[in-house]
Amino acid sequence: MSELYENIYRNRPPVIDGLLYPGTYIFAGAPKVGKSFLMAQLAYHISTGQPLWNYTVNQGSVLYLALEDDYHRLQTRLYRMFDTASTDNLYFAICAKQIGTGLNEQLQRFVREHSDTKLIIIDTLQKIRDNIIENYSYASDYEIICQLKNFADQNNICLLLVHHTRKQKAGDKFAMISGTNGLLGAADGAFLLRKEKRTDNTATLEVSGRDQQDQKLYLTRDMDRLTWQLEKVEAELWKAPPDPILQAIGAFVNQENPEWCGTATELVEILHLDLKPNTLTMRLNINAGRLLDEYNINYENTRKHSGRQVKLALVNNKT
Repeated sequence: MSELYENIYRNRPPVIDGLLYPGTYIFAGAPKVGKSFLMAQLAYHISTGQPLWNYTVNQGSVLYLALEDDYHRLQTRLYRMFDTASTDNLYFAICAKQIGTGLNEQLQRFVREHSDTKLIIIDTLQKIRDNIIENYSYASDYEIICQLKNFADQNNICLLLVHHTRKQKAGDKFAMISGTNGLLGAADGAFLLRKEKRTDNTATLEVSGRDQQDQKLYLTRDMDRLTWQLEKVEAELWKAPPDPILQAIGAFVNQENPEWCGTATELVEILHLDLKPNTLTMRLNINAGRLLDEYNINYENTRKHSGRQVKLALVNNKT
């Protein structure tokens, strides 16, 4: 535990703040419920950097594997949704290899060629699975997601897997996801899009994951453009309370004093903090990502011949 606190583990910036993070997610819903339209909406907003509803978006390239569509259908759908406001950062493919037979190499090549990739959508998961297997077990479901998750984690991107739900209802709505619990067990989270009736223009989007708070979003379909609009969110996002130490550093490192380097003992004295230097170091190690996200200050803790040195630097452009 002590060794764990001595290291700095950087936060992975969200793809959509409060909604979608790097990792592997299942996006499930009944057939023809509007999943592909919502996937196109997510892809477009991330590729352009435009806010999605009231969520902040971090712009980057997006690859959408629309494996149940053709290019004419994609063209028609996107034109209806966004008119001719196109983007060069959104890429499409209507065919791909399967897991274990070349898919990983295809995705890896795309990420190498597009270093700013934030999101890859696979629509649908079934299309990239081995069709020879008829009865999927917990172990096979878990292994499939783990292979995809390894790719997403290594490249620090979000992988969104579109999947179907069962017809049978369940006490836990996420248990309606088709397949065994191995899918959800290995994934970082899941989205569940549901309508009360197929003809409704309203739906709920339930979100559950490791890196975000559970939420329930109430959506309404714009019947002219077929985009989804947010009506309300049932769960308000929790935010960490202000940290006095980070606030003090935020006031100390600024445009007039953009960089500081010294020992933790010196920093305790400068900031007039009532705590031991090694305690300050551990707290900064743990909160390095938050210091960068909230105060735009990069923190480093390195060992030199003279002892450990703390470096704080104001960053103008975060990546």
